This record gives sequence, structure tokens and C-alpha cells, in this order.
Amino acid sequence: MNILQALFFPPEQPGGVSSMVPYILERFNRKGWEMELFSLPKRIRGKGTEDVNFTTFDWRKYAGNPIVDKYIQTYKDYVWWTKLRIKKKYDIIHAHHPIAGLAMKQIFPDTPVILTIHSSFERELMLNGRIQENGVEHQFLTQIYGELEAKVDQIITVSNSFKMYMSDYVQDSERIGVIPNGFDEKRFRPISHENHITQFITVCRLVPAKGLDTLIIACGELKKRGHPFVLHIIGDGPSREELEKLAIEHNVYEDTIFYGYMLHPEEFMPFFDVFVLPSRAEAFGSVFAEAALCWLALIGTNVGGIAEQIEHGYNGLLVPVGDALALSHAMEKVIIDPSYRYNLARAAWEKSKKSYSLNRVLRQLKSVYERYQHPVADSELTGAAQQPKSEE
Repeated sequence: MNILQALFFPPEQPGGVSSMVPYILERFNRKGWEMELFSLPKRIRGKGTEDVNFTTFDWRKYAGNPIVDKYIQTYKDYVWWTKLRIKKKYDIIHAHHPIAGLAMKQIFPDTPVILTIHSSFERELMLNGRIQENGVEHQFLTQIYGELEAKVDQIITVSNSFKMYMSDYVQDSERIGVIPNGFDEKRFRPISHENHITQFITVCRLVPAKGLDTLIIACGELKKRGHPFVLHIIGDGPSREELEKLAIEHNVYEDTIFYGYMLHPEEFMPFFDVFVLPSRAEAFGSVFAEAALCWLALIGTNVGGIAEQIEHGYNGLLVPVGDALALSHAMEKVIIDPSYRYNLARAAWEKSKKSYSLNRVLRQLKSVYERYQHPVADSELTGAAQQPKSEE
């Protein structure tokens, strides 16, 4: 069976799709499957000219809006690049972005197209202050879910919470499968160590949606209480200057290290103690599972896929979104009690090894692919992509 894995942009940096799909492809190829990777180069801009027509809504009523126009142009570019580069047929196309899924189904209408939706573009834009809920852009982007439901053969997402979110925008959410992300354990090499001063680390793009303003304010509270710590921030983005100013304002700039972008943070994480990321929303939150595989204790917010990974008090700590005081108390707990921190980290490692193994993802995807090789009823197919049990 010949399968195309269709990404949006190339898998240049770790995290989420980029950290998983190439490994999936490699493992399937080693097992004798024919599988290839395809994506739109970032240099491709403004090449596509073919008209875009959706069947479930008229996107043209939103035309003239910069975000909508850019989305449609990117769709046109993806169609143009695909037609230019792909000259063969595939048995199945597995897309990992809505644009990729819709474009592939337009070009190859007779080929089964499976789409995994890894995150919500509209929620990210809202949390980053770029669009308003129920505004023009939000209406356009949420109607894309209905178009996907009508066009692609199977929708999969990465958490039950994100499936529930999508249910407001589709006709039959029960047809959406859930396959949480998985990770190749060989990438992660935990290191047993003892840091005299607690080392916190976070890895993310520096944007408002990740809640790092809350984290820095919480660190200021910790310092006021006399707790020593170091906060390591790996990642870059438009909020960096603002966050550095906030760190100065709350007297924690000397306790905080801004590293900028790092290609393989999983090689760096095992030397620290606690991973903390107070996101305002996460469809899954791959970096929590990655941090757990590095033997780090976890602190996150009680939202989306984070809350599905962390059982509060057992394998990590959960705090409300935007609550810097609650976050500071959670961080204080793991500073003053190293044994508690150690137990959280080991429980997180055990859960990630069982629940987020790449082998589990491979088995589930194999089941879905084989069902499209031998078509069955929708009810049978959807069941193949439901939340899995932990591996033994």
C-alpha cells in the first residue's frame, strides 16, 4: 500500500506534528510499507491562481479580510505546488493540516483522504489577540470544519477535548476519531541528577497563548517568598521583548534565561527538574509528554489535552488558566519537597511510556489504513480511531 503523508510546511522544528510524522514514516517504511512525505515549501508564496470553491459555505463573503485572503492564497499555493510536484497516485493520503486535506481531496477526489487536525488555528489567533470571537475571521475558520467533514473521508484529532470543541462546528462529531500523539522513546535519554537549586524549564513559541506572562508573574511571587530557582525559557516569538520587560518588572530577570529557538530541546531537558507551561489552550500539548519522557515533573493548566495527560497530584500539577498565584503555589510545592517532585516525575514518565508510545500510534494508524484498503461501514471505521487503552 502506497501512502502519502501530507504536511503543511516542512517539519523543520520539533514539537507536535514535526516531532511525530517523520518518525511514523520511518517506522512504517522499515516495516515494508511504501510511505512518502510531502509539504509546501515556505518560499512558495502567491503562485496559485486556481479558483477555490467550497460546497458547504461561500468563502467569498469573507474576501477582503487579510487573514481570510492569506488562508485562501495559501490553499491556492498548496494546490499549485501539489499539481506541479505529484505525478503519481497513492492508495491513501494522510493529511496533517486542513489546507492539505482539502487540497488533496480536490486534486485526488477518488483517493481516500484521512485528516488529522492537530490544533486550532482560530483559537490560537484569538488567544494571541489577533482576531475576535465570532468576528469575520473566526466565522470563516470555524466553517472550515464543516467543509472538512463534507470532503475528507476520515477526520482524526489528538484529544477528546478537541473533539468536543469541534463538535460545535460539524454535523456528526461521533465520526471524528481520536488518536493522541505518540513519541519515539529512543529520542529521550533521562538523566538521574540532583540540582541544588530547582531548575524550571519551558519550551514553546513565545506568544500570548502560551501564558508565559502568568509564569513570570508566578516566579516573581516565588522570589518574594525567598525560594531560589532558575527558569529556562526555550523558544522565540513576538512576545519575547515584552516577556523580558515583565521579568525585569517582577525582579526575576537575573533568575531567567531566554535561550531563543533550539532545534532539539529534548536533548537539553533531562538536566532540569520541572517542566512548566501555563498555556491558555492546547489541543494536545506534545511537549508535556516529551518532558515526561525526560523524567521531569509537570505543571500545566487545566485545559484541553494538558488535562488529559496530567492527573493532578499523581503525575503532575494542574492550575487554572491565568492564575499566577495558584501557579506559584504549585511551583513552591515542587521546590520545597524534592521527594514529591521526584515521585511526580516518575509517575509522569511511566504514563507517557504507556500511553504515548509511538508503537501505539503505529498500531492504530495501521488499523485505519487497512480499513481504507478494504472499505467498511463508517461506524466500524470510526471505532478504529478512538482513544486507545494504555499499552501493557
